[in-house]
Amino acid sequence: MDLRDFHFIMIKPTHYDDDGYPIQWLRSAIPSNTLASLNGLAEAARERNALGEGVHIHLHAYDETNKRVMPGKIARDIKKRGGKALIALVGVQSNQFPRAADLARKFMAEGVQTAIGGFHVSGCISMLDEMPAELVELQDEGVSYFAGEAEDRRLDQVFRDAWDSDLKPLYNFMADLPSLGGEPTPILPSKHIQFTAGSHSSFDLGRGCPYQCSFCTIINVQGRKSRFRSADDLERIIRDNYEQGINRFFITDDNFARNREWEPLFDRLIALREKENFDIKFIIQVDTLCHRIENFIEKATRAGVNRVFIGLENINPDNLLAAKKRQNKITEYREMLQKWRNHGATTYAGYIIGFPGDTKEAVLRDVEIIKKELPLDLLEFFYLTPLPGSEDHKVLLSKNTWMDPDLNKYDLNHRVSHHPKMTDTEWEEAYREAWESYYSDEHIETVLRRAAAHPKGRPGNKLFLMMWFKLMVQHEGVHPLEGGYFRLKFRRDRRSGLPIEHPLVFYPKYFWQIVSKHWASVAAVWRVHRIYKKVKASPDRRSYSDIAIAPMDKASEEDLAMIKETRGGTEAVAKSARDAALRKAGKERAKASASA
Repeated sequence: MDLRDFHFIMIKPTHYDDDGYPIQWLRSAIPSNTLASLNGLAEAARERNALGEGVHIHLHAYDETNKRVMPGKIARDIKKRGGKALIALVGVQSNQFPRAADLARKFMAEGVQTAIGGFHVSGCISMLDEMPAELVELQDEGVSYFAGEAEDRRLDQVFRDAWDSDLKPLYNFMADLPSLGGEPTPILPSKHIQFTAGSHSSFDLGRGCPYQCSFCTIINVQGRKSRFRSADDLERIIRDNYEQGINRFFITDDNFARNREWEPLFDRLIALREKENFDIKFIIQVDTLCHRIENFIEKATRAGVNRVFIGLENINPDNLLAAKKRQNKITEYREMLQKWRNHGATTYAGYIIGFPGDTKEAVLRDVEIIKKELPLDLLEFFYLTPLPGSEDHKVLLSKNTWMDPDLNKYDLNHRVSHHPKMTDTEWEEAYREAWESYYSDEHIETVLRRAAAHPKGRPGNKLFLMMWFKLMVQHEGVHPLEGGYFRLKFRRDRRSGLPIEHPLVFYPKYFWQIVSKHWASVAAVWRVHRIYKKVKASPDRRSYSDIAIAPMDKASEEDLAMIKETRGGTEAVAKSARDAALRKAGKERAKASASA
């Protein structure tokens, strides 16, 4: 036993399913960027002896989506090894706060210092005049909070306070967002990455967003002034991860297209791929105007971007305006998606259901329009959710408007407020039927045909991804972003306040769920795989075309249902024409000035 040991235990909590069990998998899909970032910062603190010579800092990381967290066992291990410890529940979103609170109370009961950080804490402190009751209650029990970002050696202060058994109730850095340049590499040991789907990890190259979307928490947590890592930082991140066999990455920047250093960053990745033969691939997130940036899509795909998530959000201009998402232009959607398709990238898009102008009929109509007229591969649906830390939440709170008190439901996959036009039932039906419509066998076949028609289409990859989304929603009852392979449940890990089920109830039910879900999944995969084989075997698959992928002039595009049948579409076309005329006039003036 060494009393000069300090244990820093980083835990990224999951959240509970509707039955009160943590959502966990044998293999989860998306690695935690927060966990990788904090682990990298903690490794740097250890290397510089943040607690002085002679104190050994031990780091332990848990991603609860794929690793069971047992507070009692962890506490016993700490006591056995000796020294002091700090439990850090990191990256806690609003829907994860109930789970984080349950874990925190268990660790505190074991006598282990505990702190919570993440978007829920930071968002509430950023936007609300008073700390919410759930935060106050837990703080009164001795849990500390960390608001803001941990770069700029801020962990050193927290480590010293924990070593002195004198944690502050709140570490608030919201008014001082740090630079990212030169900061330590976001990295997790490969032993943690093996529990995700493939050799994937994640990191960010920029934080902050200049836009003002009212449903977004990022602008109020990470700020509206963008901060970036350098190309040298990026290369170090890639090399450090590549050395331990990690070569697939999710760049978590909310909008990579607004990173002013995008070109040097892509150029560095291109050099690694083309000059040093690095086998690296990336998923990035962009806005709907990225195709206007000269060479952006071309360089992105050369750099290894093979999947791109696009903040489409809606095809109704009035809804976009109501949410202050003025940057989205529905007249640009089709051209942008076609350009990504032509360069071989798989396109994802998020679509929000529940804007003030929505009705069930309008939502389902718009989904049909998207299926027919936009060459999207994957579409993810979300409830419009007043997330703590967003302007929407603050407005509803100020008006004393009902919002569901159960934070566990704030995962964008549950309805947590009422709608001005739809009943609660209609809203829930619109959400459920939107998923069913887009991931119907008929539309899966359409997407596969579009992919098979293009030399870079990768229909097999499209099949896998579409079936993943379909099965997570239909058979696992979770959003695909929370999905994984083989659901794990542990009887005693149930949410506080709910009874622990008797073994003769829990285990037969769990076994039946495993069997029935896998049987249904196998049947669905077999059925759709036959469609895939038919598409692949079609001798004329290269000649397939439809409205979404066919070239079209501007006059014809104005006849699209997306323009004609959605409210505000005509005005959007007119504005697009005016903007194009102004851009043309500006170019002509610049040309004339240069000639003079």
